[in-house]
Amino acid sequence: MSVEEQAAEFRSVFDKLQNEIGRVIVGSTGTVEAVLTCIFAGGHCLLEGVPGLGKTLLVKTISEALDLNFSRIQFTPDLMPADIIGTNMLVEDEKGHRQMEFRAGPIFANIVLADEINRATPKTQSALLEAMQEHTVSIARTTHVLEEPFCVLATQNPIEMDGTYPLPEAQLDRFLLKVAVDFPTREELTQIVDRTTTRDMPSGNIVMDGKGIMEWQGFVRDVVAAPQITDYAVRLVLATQPGSEYATDAVNKYVRFGSSPRGAQSLLLSAKVQALRAGRYNVSFADIQYGALHALRHRVLVNFEADAEGITSDQLIQGILDGVKTAELVA
Repeated sequence: MSVEEQAAEFRSVFDKLQNEIGRVIVGSTGTVEAVLTCIFAGGHCLLEGVPGLGKTLLVKTISEALDLNFSRIQFTPDLMPADIIGTNMLVEDEKGHRQMEFRAGPIFANIVLADEINRATPKTQSALLEAMQEHTVSIARTTHVLEEPFCVLATQNPIEMDGTYPLPEAQLDRFLLKVAVDFPTREELTQIVDRTTTRDMPSGNIVMDGKGIMEWQGFVRDVVAAPQITDYAVRLVLATQPGSEYATDAVNKYVRFGSSPRGAQSLLLSAKVQALRAGRYNVSFADIQYGALHALRHRVLVNFEADAEGITSDQLIQGILDGVKTAELVA
């Protein structure tokens, strides 16, 4: 099968997944597309929005459509790291011999829903760092490998709400994309009420399994990105750094910390998925721009002056996209 045929098949599978999820989730087309992009790119996704927007239902529906092992962790202030990754316990066998035995926590699943992740303390949030980056868990000098594919889909409430803790910068950086979930429109809200106040609740069908996901994840990484495309992604990330030659005046004035190198990786991986969705096997400048907000908004941290003036990271990133030229490859 040629790469063009594979790209067409990928687009078909992606659309089929999106349609199955749409049988349960009303609207939120951009949100669903971003989460699926994250999964096919082999990354983790952070969904932010006020309670009641269907973030949890979306994650559960995706796990059902993908036929993967699913676990949900409800983050609360009293949750401890061992409640997530597991712990060694003293057990007694039939002969009365005692030994330490590892009891795996809910992190040992293909799709992990970290629900309201910013309601737990930073100590507990940090329990996810190794799992998200290395796909392993280390306990008592023993490293346990997580089953592939592995994806953390986290939801969080806006940090202005009561009982929330800001996610540490290192934790935020582990998420490939951060998606802002918008409030539904009048028509969408009407459909939501109609679907959820009757006896018959819609459900989706299984589209693929874990093996299929992993095969597509490998195919996504094979998509070609020309040197000028990679250079454009790099310059966008450098433009988020105050004092950089590519930084805008607004970045120098309002940004406290810019994106890490993971921002460039996120830009390219999400762009490769977008290219395949368009039926192409090569990344374009438009593909990079398409996912820039999702890939960078949680990696650009604004300062107090920006907060005081109501300047958001999304506005600064849009200014970067407007200011950084697409083609400027240095030989």
